[in-house]
Amino acid sequence: MLDIKNLFISFKTPEGVVKAVNDVSFCIKKNESLAIVGESGSGKTQLAFSILGLLDKNADVIGQINYQQNNLLNLSEPELNKIRSKKISIIFQDPMTSLNPYMKIKKQLNEILINHNGMTNEQATKESLRILDAVKIQDPVKTINSYPHELSGGMRQRVMIGMSILCKPEIIIADEPTTSLDVTVQSQIMDLFNEIKREFNSSIILITHNMGIVKDTCDKLMVMYGGKIMELGKTNKIFDNSLHPYTKGLLETVPKLNENYKKLKTIKGNPINMIDPPTGCIFKTRCPNPTHDCNNGKTTNLLIEKETNHWVDQCCVNCN
Repeated sequence: MLDIKNLFISFKTPEGVVKAVNDVSFCIKKNESLAIVGESGSGKTQLAFSILGLLDKNADVIGQINYQQNNLLNLSEPELNKIRSKKISIIFQDPMTSLNPYMKIKKQLNEILINHNGMTNEQATKESLRILDAVKIQDPVKTINSYPHELSGGMRQRVMIGMSILCKPEIIIADEPTTSLDVTVQSQIMDLFNEIKREFNSSIILITHNMGIVKDTCDKLMVMYGGKIMELGKTNKIFDNSLHPYTKGLLETVPKLNENYKKLKTIKGNPINMIDPPTGCIFKTRCPNPTHDCNNGKTTNLLIEKETNHWVDQCCVNCN
């Protein structure tokens, strides 16, 4: 469905060039779900925005983002508009700021169907109500006639998810869809994504920093740090036998109900400066067991298939 090859994203700023994404390659198949995880600043959101051409004007993008044999980076704005929402949709991070506060939900949903599917307002309203019911909103009629501020955070997120599937896209990108939601609503939202995947046969790219929500939701897991892929493979394999020290650190920071904590575990150090990243291994300043190669400038963007369909950054393959 989507094949990304050797993608580089950088931003020109007054302080210098920010190297947000550095030589990232991966693919996603039809009806497959991929979670992209990592700390804030690891390049997850910019990677997602690049797929639909939503990067800021100061961005410089090199590489390939292939969808249906077309490199999306070469398409014009009108050509991208034919793909946005209809073929590839995105759920933005904050539903309160993503929804127009001056427009009722009805108008915001109908607008998509009228523009992309050529429906009349009456047809669009009927379809919008059906979609709101599909995303488990208990009173679609009341919701569709409400303004965003009249809805709870979970309801607004469901509206955003409904908006993303209005045109039955082949790929749905969800950027931090459970941020600021309580754990019960988080679970409901993730269950909803599983249902959408089954019912609409869509591929899903889930971007999150929360390792705790992806285990039972996504087929594959991609761990990013400093704009690079640290580990990639089937989710259950990575959870059962993570190969990269950063992945292990992320998993250890997730609280477990069956353990007593005097202090929550953290990953030592601070995220790197993306304007002036360290030479050699990108993770060496935070690695609990750096090797000779890490400290002596050896650097690579290659992933090694350490186990079947389980890939790890070549520089950190021996850092366990």
